[in-house]
Amino acid sequence: MDLVTFSLLLLFLLCLLLGSGLWIALSLAGTGYIAMLMVNPSPGLFLASAYWESTGSWTLAALPMFIWMGEILFRTRLSEELFNGLAPWVRRIPGRLLHVNILACGIFGSVSGSSAATCATVSRIALPELKRRGYDESISIGSLATAGTLGIMIPPSIIMVIYAVAAEVSIVRVFIAGCIPGLVVMLLFSGYIIVWALLNPAKQPPAEPRLSFAQKMRASAQLIPCGILIIAVIGTMFIGWATATEAAAFGVLGSLILALVTRTLTWRSFFESLAAATRLSCMILFILAGAAFLTKAMALTGIPTALAQAVAAAGLGPYSIIALLTVVYVILGMALDGVSMIVLTTSVVVPIVQQAGFDLVWFGTFIVLLVEMAEITPPLGFNLFVMQTMTGKEQTEVAWASMPFFLMLVLTVVLITLFPVTLVTGLPEWLLAR
Repeated sequence: MDLVTFSLLLLFLLCLLLGSGLWIALSLAGTGYIAMLMVNPSPGLFLASAYWESTGSWTLAALPMFIWMGEILFRTRLSEELFNGLAPWVRRIPGRLLHVNILACGIFGSVSGSSAATCATVSRIALPELKRRGYDESISIGSLATAGTLGIMIPPSIIMVIYAVAAEVSIVRVFIAGCIPGLVVMLLFSGYIIVWALLNPAKQPPAEPRLSFAQKMRASAQLIPCGILIIAVIGTMFIGWATATEAAAFGVLGSLILALVTRTLTWRSFFESLAAATRLSCMILFILAGAAFLTKAMALTGIPTALAQAVAAAGLGPYSIIALLTVVYVILGMALDGVSMIVLTTSVVVPIVQQAGFDLVWFGTFIVLLVEMAEITPPLGFNLFVMQTMTGKEQTEVAWASMPFFLMLVLTVVLITLFPVTLVTGLPEWLLAR
């Protein structure tokens, strides 16, 4: 059986298992088991090693910590105070508090470097407040699922580090190169929210009374506790005092202290936040373990490498290669996580990109954007799974809600391809030349 036919059969099997209602993690592991049987008669050993390797990571320990921090903020008045403090400044912008989703995901993304952690943390805080205030549920879910992907675009980003090492380029240059595209993505997301709000005034809550500047400043005083926490967590990382995992633990401690000082922490809310964070973290880690086994199976079958080699053999022009790589990576994102997409294909794709005349720092930003797109691409978009778990909605419903924002990511890919120096490579060259 050729690899193309086999890969299509695997994709059909995965969709069948997911459609049957089987747990996501078990569907991934089952598909990987079938794929592994093609190349190894004893896939059980690979299953055990994949599960251990995927969950026994020090870096991954940041995920449950950031989720717990979000749970603490959610179960105290701090989340409500966050929205009360931001609301006065965005109430005159069409879409109002929906813009807070984008800003909050950008801030948390710069702290965690994880798409899943960003999506889970901000959603846990934002969704109840938006629902309580009467915002349209579909755009609330779509904006949070897609803005959560900023966790891997806004530096420092784990995905960027992995790409820089695999492609043998400067990590600092890749970090700096991602700053402007990250801001472009945030602006496009907010721009779409403004357009949507102007076209759908009936789907927004009634306008709130206008406030004076002094009233806005008094309301913004409620941002001080959360502001101190976020600045402290980011500061410990940027100064070099802590890794992402250590900063996450500091964030949990800081959120507990702030909740205690503001008298919003009770024993009941403490244990409820811990239990909820444990359940959500176990769900995410279980899915990651199943995805890791499927990734290992895919690597052994050679399907990702075969796809990349097919692109090299096509003999296309530079922009045609970029367009084709976009399609290939989106397809790979249906079955692989972002780390695996980069690790499995970089050795084959990088020479193609260099031969086509593209800068490897630019390609790092390009591939991170494609991984962002993969995070919200069914059937295996990880942010879709997170939002599905947190909202109880079907994955297709979450995916449709995310579609307009997905198109904003596509537009960003087009923009950085047409203006690579202005949007990507110019900033690191200017900063590092000083």
